[in-house]
Amino acid sequence: MDKIKGKVWKFGDNIDTDVIIPGRYLRTFNPEDLARHVMAGEREDFASEVESGDIILADDNFGCGSSREQAPVAIKTAGVSAVIAKSFARIFYRNAINIGLPVIKADIDAKEGDIISLDLKKGVIINESSGKSFKIEPFKDFMLDILSDGGLVKHYLNEK
Repeated sequence: MDKIKGKVWKFGDNIDTDVIIPGRYLRTFNPEDLARHVMAGEREDFASEVESGDIILADDNFGCGSSREQAPVAIKTAGVSAVIAKSFARIFYRNAINIGLPVIKADIDAKEGDIISLDLKKGVIINESSGKSFKIEPFKDFMLDILSDGGLVKHYLNEK
């Protein structure tokens, strides 16, 4: 889980959990049902166009709003391999890691549709479309283990 590569989907500031999974779709806890409506509050076509491995790139305060765990679940189940943002709401960040969705705090230069690769162990993001590279804080081994196991609960069960 230390290397990720995908196409960029760009979002702005203050993408809140009501945008990520609008309340009208919270009648279920089924992850696949949630994924069919991910980002519907911001971009109605996202769920039908996102492909496995794609990456969300956002500005400040991604995941603000309520503490609903369905938001990172919907993103991950839709096939998004990572979320990169300039900053995250703390509870969203924790919820994402808890379910095994990599979230990376970084300010990188990329356009929608660019292909980027991440090496979480080395702390490098490369925009393969532009050739630019960016340094990030490398993920510690225990974080990579949690992400590789699919989240905190699965990691804990594997440790037993």
